[in-house]
Amino acid sequence: QVQLVESGGGLVQPGGSLRLSCAASGNIVSINGMGWYRQAPGKERELVGVITNGGRTNYADSVKGRFTISRDNVKKTVYLQMNSLKPEDTAVYYCNVYADVDGSTWYKGYWGKGTLVTVSS
Repeated sequence: QVQLVESGGGLVQPGGSLRLSCAASGNIVSINGMGWYRQAPGKERELVGVITNGGRTNYADSVKGRFTISRDNVKKTVYLQMNSLKPEDTAVYYCNVYADVDGSTWYKGYWGKGTLVTVSS
């Protein structure tokens, strides 16, 4: 019912920047929270940052001051601007969206398939 398509991943040198995008489509009545998670090789998936439909944000301590999450409610898209990237930021980044698909105001979580970010010289 809800499809999430991430884009913007790739290879970047330490200190570089990337901008990830995640566009939601499908039978969506409204969207509540949107966010990004990541999973590095051999590690569990962890929160990167989230943004409410009112624009409030919350970040993992490891990315505060370097990453910025934003959203475009008209385009149903969430973004992650990543600056001052470090090798330890290397991971698959997943988009997460809470959407109401039937007007019930019950929001269910949906996941994208992920986009790989590799930080290496």
